Amino acid sequence: MQDVGLVLNIPPVVDGNPITARVPGFESENINVAGQSPNMGDISPRDFAAGRYYTAEEDQRTAHVAVIGFSVAESLFPGGTAIGGTMMMDGAEYTVIGVYTKAKGGFFGENGQDNAIVIPLRTAESRYPQVDRFMIIAKAKSGKREEAFAEVEGIMRRIRRMATGEKDDFAISTPDQIIQQFDRITSLIGLVAIAISALGLLVGGIGVMNIMLMSVTERTREIGVRKALGARRRDIVGQFLVEAMTLTGAGGVLGIVISVLITMLVGALVPALPSSVPAWALIAGFSVSVAVGVFFGVWPAVKAAKLDPVEALRYE
Repeated sequence: MQDVGLVLNIPPVVDGNPITARVPGFESENINVAGQSPNMGDISPRDFAAGRYYTAEEDQRTAHVAVIGFSVAESLFPGGTAIGGTMMMDGAEYTVIGVYTKAKGGFFGENGQDNAIVIPLRTAESRYPQVDRFMIIAKAKSGKREEAFAEVEGIMRRIRRMATGEKDDFAISTPDQIIQQFDRITSLIGLVAIAISALGLLVGGIGVMNIMLMSVTERTREIGVRKALGARRRDIVGQFLVEAMTLTGAGGVLGIVISVLITMLVGALVPALPSSVPAWALIAGFSVSVAVGVFFGVWPAVKAAKLDPVEALRYE
């Protein structure tokens, strides 16, 4: 391993009292408080809008200093005077020495990192001795992730005095594992979406087929007249297939327009969420719509083409 850091996550409510941060005239309860070892600034670096991270000396003497997220700075120091300012948090005064830049991503433009208040680890331990929610962050050397994973696992088992073959009572995760888990979730969502879409296409196709069958019934005399005037079977089939394709194609265009408008609305409401419509999706959507019309329009078209002209002319 290259380096190891510690994070003490402070719950939002300690001993029944919610943790709030306040300055004269402003306060915020939407905060995430954590104590971090001073080397976390190197292990998991973040950009600063202003100020700096605390030092090992400040952590050693349990200094009451804090690095705050972008949203916390806007809530407590709307005038942009966060650096050097003081705030009260859970009955203790802290001096702000750093403000993180606004984090990317997040739902509806919000990222939990923007609501973070980070204080030195020793300060957090002295202020909240009853909290033991530690997280160990290990940084592996380049190309040595698997070896580092095994090393961390072995150290944790020795610390917890676990017997050989005993199941781990702790969890270790890597960025790759988190990404794989996210990919599995998105794949499952994709499969569900495909199933729902397929069901929708089936229901819509049956509806189109029923409409075309009704059209054949209502236009039986017209079909008889056309066949009596020399229309061939393929002419009748082509006529009804074109009508079915026009019906579903118009529905596809309407659906594409609505989906593009919704995508633009989502993009406007959630700037951090990528929301663009690729050209292949538009082409695929329209093509599938037309294909549904062809598939479900074949039977009504063939039924119309097989009508006997004499019987069709007599139809009332």
